[in-house]
Parts: sequence; structure tokens; C-alpha cells
Amino acid sequence: MVAIHHRFAEVEGRRIFYREAGPADAPTVVLLHGYPTSSHMFRTLIPALAEKYHVVAPDHLGFGLSDAPGVDEFDYSFDALARITSTLLAQLGLTRYAIYVQDYGAPIGWRLALENPSAITAIISQNGNAYDEGFVEDFWKDVWAWGADQNDETESAIRFALTREAIRWQYLHGVPDPTLVDPETWEHDLALVSRPGNDLVQLELFRDYSTNPPLYPAVQEYFRTSQVPLLAVWGEHDEIFGPEGAKAFARDLPDARIELLPGGHFLLESHLDDVTARIRDFLATALTR
Repeated sequence: MVAIHHRFAEVEGRRIFYREAGPADAPTVVLLHGYPTSSHMFRTLIPALAEKYHVVAPDHLGFGLSDAPGVDEFDYSFDALARITSTLLAQLGLTRYAIYVQDYGAPIGWRLALENPSAITAIISQNGNAYDEGFVEDFWKDVWAWGADQNDETESAIRFALTREAIRWQYLHGVPDPTLVDPETWEHDLALVSRPGNDLVQLELFRDYSTNPPLYPAVQEYFRTSQVPLLAVWGEHDEIFGPEGAKAFARDLPDARIELLPGGHFLLESHLDDVTARIRDFLATALTR
């Protein structure tokens, strides 16, 4: 049985929780989670990778078991979350690592890559967007409206994303057999997102999401110049980031591996074995390049 360590580190005076497993001298894979979850989404993937790799999975500030200071105490943005992640990795002595990015983890991971391209050994994008084609407009219209104008109407619409119904939908939409998804996933996320004051934290990040697409040209240039090994393993029925977002990687990374699986946004919950097999096969080649 692989030992998984549950640790805390202090970063900028805040406690950041992270899971760590695998040999310390093995190649490192950093797992970056999305909304509304935490490193909890990787609870089954970590032991599957840690036999061969050093795996680190932090909870972003405001998520999971990391501190969640109020918006009056901390200026939440994707720049800030990336900065904290970068500082944490530096404190852990990690200078070279692959990244697995999903949902919010993608704009955080892209910032890490732009800050220090030589640190990134490979990328696994599991429904982690880097192209305008990936946005499913019916889902994103409320996010864009809130980012453009914070008023009672746009706030009411975006607050639906904080509800049990919306979080449950994120886990179940596009999944051929919803009984494979453990209900504890969305109940776990809901409980942590519903902590007092965390609604305002999430609203601030929803507002700041509009800063991410303007980074895409720089990210795509990074892809072209670095030709970083990339695996896009994607739930093709995702109604948040559609499959065109996965296919677009090939435009800048002709050697990218693009794997569309018949699932939704949280592919690990329904297709763990399929995803794990593809990641293992990809890393075995990418990290020996």
C-alpha cells in the first residue's frame, strides 16, 4: 500500500494543505485541482501514480483544508493562487515537475509555466482549458456577465454555482453511468465551499476568471516555443469545457496526445482506470525525453 502523507505548509502566513506520496527522488508530478473541489479529487489517482512518481497535490487557498481567509483579509485572484502555489513548490525544493491541470488548475498551471518554463517537464490537461474553443457558451455566459458587471442580477445568476444542485451537476453531467460517482464527492465540496464567508471568496474568483482568456496567446506561444510534452485526456461530454478545447492543443503542439473519453467534467470519478493508464503511458515516455 502506498503511503500518502497529509501535510500543511505556511505560505505568506497562511496554512496550505497538500497531499504527498511516492519516492522523493522520483520525477515529480504536481496535481492542480479545479472548482469546487480540492486535492480530494485526486484521492484515488495519487496511489496509482505514487509507485513510480513523487506526487504533490495542494489545496488552493480558499479550498479544501487550506486556509480560507475572507475577502477583507486576502485579495483573491488567479495571479495570487498561482503565486502561492509557486512559493509552496519552491519551499518544498521542487524545481522540475510535470503538472496535471483540471478546471481552475489550468490557469494556475499556465501561470507557473509562463513564470518558469524550464520547470515544467510535461503537462497533463484533464479538461483544463487553454483555448477559446473550449468554452461551452451556455455555461460561461453567467461567468462573463458577472465579470463584466457586478450587480444584483448578475450576482443572483452566478450564485447558483454555489448550490448543491449545481455542484452535483458538475459531477454527474455527461457521465454514462452516474451510479459510478460517489455522492460524497459533491457533498464534501459543498460543505467546504459553504463555510462562512467562502461564498464571497468564490464570487471574487468567478469575477477574476475573465483575466484567464487574455493569457491564452502567451500560453499558446509557450506551447509553440517549448514543445512541452502534453497529454489532453478529456471528458468529451463535458458541458463546461468542450472537446474542441482538447483538440485545439494540436494546433500548437503537433505531437500532443489527445484522448477523448466518454465522460464529463470530473473524469477521475467515472474513468479512473482509463485515465490512469493513459497518464502512466504518457509519463513513461515524456519524462525520459
